[in-house]
Amino acid sequence: MTFMPTRCDQTAPWPLLEAHFTAQGRALDMRQAFAADAGRFAHFSQSAPHVFADLSKNLWGRDTEALLLDLARATGLEAHRDAMFTGQPINTTENRAVLHTLLRRPAGVVLPGDVPETPERLADVHRTLGAMLAFAEQVRSDASITDVVNIGIGGSDLGPHMAVRALDEFRTPGKRFHFVSNVDGHELHHVLQGLRPESTLFLVASKTFTTAETMMNAHSALAWFAAQGGRDVARHFVALSTNLEATRALGITTTFGFWDWVGGRYSLWSAIGLPLAIAVGAQGFRDFLAGGHAMDEHFRTAPLARNLPVRLGLLDVWYRNFHGFTSRCVAPYHASMGRYAAYLQQLEMESNGKRVAQDGSTLACATSPAIWGEPGTNGQHAFFQMLHQGTDVLPLEIVAVRKASHPLPGHQKKVLANALAQTQALMVGKASDDGQRHFPGNRPSTLMLLESLNPASLGALIALQEHRVFVSGSLWGINSFDQWGVELGKVLAKDLETRLDSGDATGLDSSTAGWLSLLRSSD
Repeated sequence: MTFMPTRCDQTAPWPLLEAHFTAQGRALDMRQAFAADAGRFAHFSQSAPHVFADLSKNLWGRDTEALLLDLARATGLEAHRDAMFTGQPINTTENRAVLHTLLRRPAGVVLPGDVPETPERLADVHRTLGAMLAFAEQVRSDASITDVVNIGIGGSDLGPHMAVRALDEFRTPGKRFHFVSNVDGHELHHVLQGLRPESTLFLVASKTFTTAETMMNAHSALAWFAAQGGRDVARHFVALSTNLEATRALGITTTFGFWDWVGGRYSLWSAIGLPLAIAVGAQGFRDFLAGGHAMDEHFRTAPLARNLPVRLGLLDVWYRNFHGFTSRCVAPYHASMGRYAAYLQQLEMESNGKRVAQDGSTLACATSPAIWGEPGTNGQHAFFQMLHQGTDVLPLEIVAVRKASHPLPGHQKKVLANALAQTQALMVGKASDDGQRHFPGNRPSTLMLLESLNPASLGALIALQEHRVFVSGSLWGINSFDQWGVELGKVLAKDLETRLDSGDATGLDSSTAGWLSLLRSSD
């Protein structure tokens, strides 16, 4: 039988946390907490593979964390985590295992409790990985291919787009990478304008090869290829899909598949990561997997009290359900991480943006916060005003990188000083009789530091965020690995696309019918 966690609000520690929040948590002042506890920084900061995190400038104390750890144990978090790693079907609504961690597990490694299918699954992972990396190296050495266009959406776009951009320093010379996800033709048209068919490789990423937006863009790319004199679809188009019949129907003969136990937003580690493998090379991609695996092992084996994904997930529950914070701002202080916040939006909001528990019952507590943000120093001159002096408290999470990869003097010191200054300013504030110049302070932030931004550290950081989302979802008792909320709008869009041709407004509400008439009149 699949392990089912106990909902956090149905455990004995939950009312204790409610009482604690009322008595102490609501009124906690970090400035006083630091003054009273000389070891606060040491206690609330820790190292994990490739990541150092400081959680001390957050609105909690040691007693809060102790109660939250009790909550984690009471929900069965550890058993739920182990069930995921060993391949039990914890995606209960689709009766699937959740094994993105297997994608980064070294060949031949066995974990206690592995289901019988695991050895063959792992062998298949490494067969596919080997073939994918061999192809990536082939493309890298082919000087005639100058542009790689990834056509996908959701997890088939956000992950590789984020990672290729973040690791631009490691990109093979002579290759440009483009990402097309939006069904709005302006995006694809803009990309195609600068390309030549004989020097372009298209990667079409769709597990089923039926994703409406992706297939629309793929057909348009094929039409452009033919119109521009392209003659060898098999050489210039690759499919990241399991639907071999559909790919062959389009003349695509090179395919790399993945498995139903890999969700889209967790698929960067699979064939969906082919753009990254081409960009950073086979060894770079293996380093990326190794960084993710190192964080997996930390999450799987570290005691809860010194387990960074666990501590982050518990803090998320504390903020969402007790403080009532509805969002979290993400600010990477590294220009190459410009797509990091967008990636985390899908990871967390698609995973945990649910209102029912795994058993279908309506939840009594709130779930996922809204995730948003931009690179740090840009954000300082945009929305940080609201973080410092706005009416809402908005927790901030900063990712900084100690070592720069560029040679320009002085820049990195300024970036790091700005990152640290924001966490300090949010906490200490500034007293003033002039309300315009008064900063209330006592506003929470988390600072994470990578020694350098490279494939291994990025892999560890992304795995950390995956596991943190698992922790909070597990405590809430939800299935973090389905996304039924994505479907309804797509179904209705297909219906309305037909109605835009026919003009049939039968059964529509007056607003939708009015818009249908308006949009048809502009044809």
